[in-house]
Amino acid sequence: MTGPILRDGAIIDPAAGSKSASPGGKPTVTVLDYGSGNVRSAVRALERAGAEVILSSRPEDVLNADGLLVPGVGAFETVMRELKAVDAVRMIGRRVAGGRPVLGICVGLQVLFEAGVEHGTEAEGMGEWPGKVELLPADVVPHMGWNTVAAPEGSTLFAGVENERFYFVHSYGVQQWDFDVIQPRMAAPLVTWSEHGAPFIAAVENGPLCATQFHPEKSGDAGARLLRNWVESLRPRTAAPAGNTAAESGATAAESGTEAAANPEQPA
Repeated sequence: MTGPILRDGAIIDPAAGSKSASPGGKPTVTVLDYGSGNVRSAVRALERAGAEVILSSRPEDVLNADGLLVPGVGAFETVMRELKAVDAVRMIGRRVAGGRPVLGICVGLQVLFEAGVEHGTEAEGMGEWPGKVELLPADVVPHMGWNTVAAPEGSTLFAGVENERFYFVHSYGVQQWDFDVIQPRMAAPLVTWSEHGAPFIAAVENGPLCATQFHPEKSGDAGARLLRNWVESLRPRTAAPAGNTAAESGATAAESGTEAAANPEQPA
């Protein structure tokens, strides 16, 4: 039996992609600890969503967890500098290249794009997606409070909460999306939009890499459902029981719809 191996200074479990590392069977999530403020609320929200959560920047924790959450508060350039200080840019890239799930929140979404411009200064981002983070052309910034989103058909993150409101706190956003699918078998990312002064990207789902501009951990029942959707997606895929019928699947979907309808819309 092959045990964990050391690679690039980190302990890598060869079976990590096919099992849950939690003794209780829960998906494991590392919340990246790199100096970003107010991460405890994200930790608690993920625990309520059913994950086994730790706050860490150690390579073995970042690379081996079933999911990685990248929070972000503050200026684009500052967040990039702090991420580089703990080698997070390389580790996030390795997870994405290996198909290991990553979820960015707020500035954690913004730094995944090519660049950010704040106060006339342009800073380089991770470049996972094309686009530039710029000041929202609104009469009032920051954009602070509850807002609706336009989620695309087939979204996993927004399943059951497509028509709900989420909580935003930001002055900058990505207002254009130009992503070329260069491989025939490559699925185009799912992009969710919202609007404040102009349309801006509220979320992206791109295989293992997902991100939201809003704060799901501060978005009440809708945010809790979105995080639960993400945590559930971290579980290993298993075949359906032989006795599972289409009627049973329909009943499950109906129950999910009832649950979503029971969640009241948050006040604006």
